[in-house]
Amino acid sequence: MHKTKCLLAIQRGLVWRVSATLLACLVSLSAWSQAPERTIDEIKVEAQARANRGGYPMGGLDPRDVQKALANIHTRDRDEWARNWSEVANGYVSEAQASSDRAKAAAAYKKAWRLFYMAQWPVPNSEGKKQAYAQALKAYANYAQSLDPPLEVVQIPFEGKSFSAYLRLPKNTTQKVPMILAISGLDSRKETVADSYGEILAHGVGFIAVDSPGTGQAPVKVSVTSERMFSAVLDYLAALPQVDTQRIIVSGVSFGGYWASKLAFVERNRLLGSVAQSPPIDDFFSEKFLREGTMGNKEYLFDLAPAFINVFEGAQTVDDLARLMPAMSLKAMGLLGRSTPPMLVVGGVKDTQVPMVDLELLMRSGDVPKDAWINPLGGHLGREAKGWTDPVIFSKVIVPWELRLIEASYKK
Repeated sequence: MHKTKCLLAIQRGLVWRVSATLLACLVSLSAWSQAPERTIDEIKVEAQARANRGGYPMGGLDPRDVQKALANIHTRDRDEWARNWSEVANGYVSEAQASSDRAKAAAAYKKAWRLFYMAQWPVPNSEGKKQAYAQALKAYANYAQSLDPPLEVVQIPFEGKSFSAYLRLPKNTTQKVPMILAISGLDSRKETVADSYGEILAHGVGFIAVDSPGTGQAPVKVSVTSERMFSAVLDYLAALPQVDTQRIIVSGVSFGGYWASKLAFVERNRLLGSVAQSPPIDDFFSEKFLREGTMGNKEYLFDLAPAFINVFEGAQTVDDLARLMPAMSLKAMGLLGRSTPPMLVVGGVKDTQVPMVDLELLMRSGDVPKDAWINPLGGHLGREAKGWTDPVIFSKVIVPWELRLIEASYKK
């Protein structure tokens, strides 16, 4: 029975009697048990602990800056959160503007970008967070001016308009280069994945970094057809004379892994391979998992369900998510039986954000053997508090797999 009907029955039951229907409703409501969201004090303690050990989403932040930002945050008000992180970030902007040393200025802008990113975390769903996101883009643009080889902001034509992406190509290339189409996740951004993929340039591979639907500067929110924006990116790459269109690998993190998985099925002929890190596939999109796994999730720092509400087209409430999400299942779409290019599936057995059964279903689907890196002690994305952090997994697992796939393609 629908939750609102159950609540009505409960109200009537309290007035008259506890009926069999009422008992059934109570059982139904208890089935949607969920962990409560963290209080602001709990968020502050957990955020500082993660900063101290370099845990997500605090990786790359100075724990002392985190302490400063958190000191004057006393409520869960989104603008209060944004304001205090932004104040610390602005200190680095001032430092960068006052410096005559280009390298020191770039380093300060990078710190400012990371702090503004936390100011708008997990999604810019208030005025203060929207302003913080705009400042994060500016700080990153100033930092990016120091990059060598350069980062280029490109415009991807899309349905009569265009959207921004970041393109970086390796230095001194005389031949067409393989490319990574890097897709951010629910709360990461194209800036985040561009920063990660900088290391692949030294191997003669370029990348284009794109925001996931509903985030950053993406042109569409999440829907059953949102992958069309990535098809537009592939069209753009196909027109670049520097790009080896036979060697394009898509790589997606978390919800970006969903899009990397879907593209492996729907764009199979234009991809050399696909990397899907903790990708939602089927069970994740069920109402049961939404109510019991996503709402109040403690592996996520805070506001996982509100973040999803922000990125889904037509969603204003959790009930809207419960209505919209089942159609996103790749199983429900009938895609899992299709052909795919080689795939790497990355995850952790202790992941509470995306169920392991989704990764197992993906690995059993398609028509080619898949490679998998599954950390038995890892949580979301396969990460651990110590050892297997995000940068380590990226450098030791994902990039080497991509390079091996590219190298093998030349030998065929």
